[in-house]
Amino acid sequence: MSTPAKRRLMRDFKKIQSDPHTGVTGAPTENDIMLWNAIIFGPENRWSPTYDVASILTSIQSLLDEPNPNSPANSHAALLYTENRREYDRRVGSIVEESWKQ
Repeated sequence: MSTPAKRRLMRDFKKIQSDPHTGVTGAPTENDIMLWNAIIFGPENRWSPTYDVASILTSIQSLLDEPNPNSPANSHAALLYTENRREYDRRVGSIVEESWKQ
């Protein structure tokens, strides 16, 4: 992968170290900045044995692939996602490309 992507991942790693978020953590593997290990803590006392690791990972993958506009973290993005998917995809792509330059 490109050097800008690796620089971005290093910045992200430093940010996680200096400003950790509650309930999540992550770090690149020792030999590959492109391969990360992450920990996501679930809500306390709400674990159910019906959940297995594969279903949790699949749920995360699904959220990344198809966000839920009915429960948005960003209401403007959710509206654009539902009303103009092509423009939504264009803007997301643009933001991602811009982040690689930072």
